[in-house]
Amino acid sequence: MINQRGTAVWNGDIKGSGEISTQSGTVKAPYSVGARFEGQRGTNPEELIGAAHAGCYTMFLTSILTQDGKQVKQIRTESKVTLDPSGGVPKITKIVLTTEGEVDGLSQEEFQQYAQRAKDQCPVSAVLSAVPEMQLASATLK
Repeated sequence: MINQRGTAVWNGDIKGSGEISTQSGTVKAPYSVGARFEGQRGTNPEELIGAAHAGCYTMFLTSILTQDGKQVKQIRTESKVTLDPSGGVPKITKIVLTTEGEVDGLSQEEFQQYAQRAKDQCPVSAVLSAVPEMQLASATLK
C-alpha cells in the first residue's frame, strides 16, 4: 500500500489565509478565499485537483501506450476544473480534459481510444467520478 499526504494550515477566520503543502515538500503554496474565488495570487483546491488529475491521467495514458509497445515522445494534458459558487454551497460541477501527444506509429483514432481509456481508468479520474460531468474534450496527436 502506498500512502501520500497533503497538509493544509489555515490562519484566522474565512478572510484569513493558509498554506497547502505536500509530503515531499515539492509543493508549499499559499491559499485563500481571494485566490479561490477572486483571482488573487495563490493556489486553491480546484487548481490542485486539476494538476493532480492532469498528472495522473498523463502518466496513466503514457503507461498504457508504453505497455502496448508504442513510442511516446511527449504527452501534455490540461484538466480544467469548474467550481460553481452559486446556490450557497460551492460545488465542482465539471472537469474537462484536453490532451495532446507525440506518439510514433499511432493513428489519431487509436490515440483517441487510448485517451478515452485513460480518462475512464486513471486512479484520480475514478476518485473524481462524483463530479456530475467529466469529459475528454480533445485528444490530439501531433
